[in-house]
Amino acid sequence: MTEVDVFISNYTLVDPEIYQIWIEGNTAREAVTILDKKGLGKQTGASLELITSDVLDHYRTYSLLEKLLSNPNKLQEQSAFQIEPATRQLLIEKYYEFDDDVVRELLGKKLSSKNRKDLDEVSEKTGKPLKSCRRQFDNMKRVYKTVEEMPGSKVENIRNCFYLSEELARKYASIVFLASVRFETSKKKLQSMTFPAWKKCCEVIMDYWTYKLTNTECYDIEMDKEFLLELRELKVLLEKEKDHKQLVCIKLKPNLLQKSFMELDVNFKKYTGAIITLASTLHRTRDMKNLFVELSQILDLFRTGNWTVHDLQQFCSAYHSSALDIDAIRANPELKMCWDKFMKVIGVCMVVMYSL
Repeated sequence: MTEVDVFISNYTLVDPEIYQIWIEGNTAREAVTILDKKGLGKQTGASLELITSDVLDHYRTYSLLEKLLSNPNKLQEQSAFQIEPATRQLLIEKYYEFDDDVVRELLGKKLSSKNRKDLDEVSEKTGKPLKSCRRQFDNMKRVYKTVEEMPGSKVENIRNCFYLSEELARKYASIVFLASVRFETSKKKLQSMTFPAWKKCCEVIMDYWTYKLTNTECYDIEMDKEFLLELRELKVLLEKEKDHKQLVCIKLKPNLLQKSFMELDVNFKKYTGAIITLASTLHRTRDMKNLFVELSQILDLFRTGNWTVHDLQQFCSAYHSSALDIDAIRANPELKMCWDKFMKVIGVCMVVMYSL
């Protein structure tokens, strides 16, 4: 008698290419057209009818999975679909990915039902299907609502709740931070700010200006109020403006073009006045919200002088380090640390914004 081992598997098959087309908000009919244009029929010998049938099967599966993808915990625990761990990760990661230009349009807007109804404008402006814009809006809202009031690291909370890669979790953490602090993002002066630029600025602010995660009750998206109040003490640099200017000029003379150096020599008082005034007002919620508007106005001073990005980088570095050699700062460890934390953020944000 012959014994036969039989193994029956009902693993859910995911075609990454069709899934990507579905994620992008295309209909099944559009998916068939896209695959046909890519020459799938010629490559595989499959008829258009067979491709259509396959796409419809996949679309039905993805529509059923979508309810689970909106809560990745359920996808991890459910038994209706048998999915390989690597495939499960692909499903989640791709579902929560977003287009930078779509998210940029949503920054600064309340994640409300009213704004969800107005996504047609975002779709038209970005050229992305409305269905895709809705998915991205809903994901932003879901992540924000889930982790907004959770203490600890936002990146880790997002990774733990949604099973996302660190890179994608960091992007969402920046979105949560922007929404929490409510930075002004929609002014005309800030329209050139791309999402990657916002992310870079937000990450450096979270690194230096928010409360350190010394215990589980801390939030890394909450501004360090004591630090912001201490920034007012930096006004001492206005009293030491001549000393500060001299030190900066000594450092920059070998590195700047003659034209930029002359510009610095003439306008240093204007530059330092704007930067230190900004520092002294950031403890006020309204002024913190307008941080990037104020930075844009400061950068207009440098634009008037036709500074290059490289020149601005050199200035920020020299301006930062030279102040640490002034007695009033050097002799006060707390003020020295305060200045260091302030300039590590301002220097990065100014260069990022000026580069756009």
